[in-house]
Amino acid sequence: MSANEQSMRRVTAIKNGTVIDHIPSGYSLTVLKMLGIGRVMSNPVSMLMNVPSKKIGSKDMIKVEDRELNQYELDRLALVAPHASVSIIRAYTVAEKLSINLGKEIVNVARCAFSNCITANPREPLPHRLIVLSDDPMEIRCHYCGRMQEIDQLVERLI
Repeated sequence: MSANEQSMRRVTAIKNGTVIDHIPSGYSLTVLKMLGIGRVMSNPVSMLMNVPSKKIGSKDMIKVEDRELNQYELDRLALVAPHASVSIIRAYTVAEKLSINLGKEIVNVARCAFSNCITANPREPLPHRLIVLSDDPMEIRCHYCGRMQEIDQLVERLI
């Protein structure tokens, strides 16, 4: 590792756990909330915010020790960081890289934010389907009512 790379390192390596890199700048706290990290969990968490990135200009990064994300959590992460990279670390090395697949449709990850949508009716047990129109900028609409969805509202309405 060169001296320049060492001076850029801001958080130490982890022995086992997950590294979520290339989170859009300012969204790391949202990612922690979406994944339930910090509420009942006692695993050490390192977070970097607004660090320089050659790939996206400015980014956030999260390292969670002794925890590996599952596919359900990756699906949730896709709402705010569809281009993030997720690495599983074992014995200080990258054991596997997980891909975030946003796809064209998000099913049963979040509820439509429109209070009068058919999915809000408990007597209509429909799957919660959101259509992804674009991932940059993120544009999502409800499959049933056609309303555009705000990402911040969807994060509050995760299933």
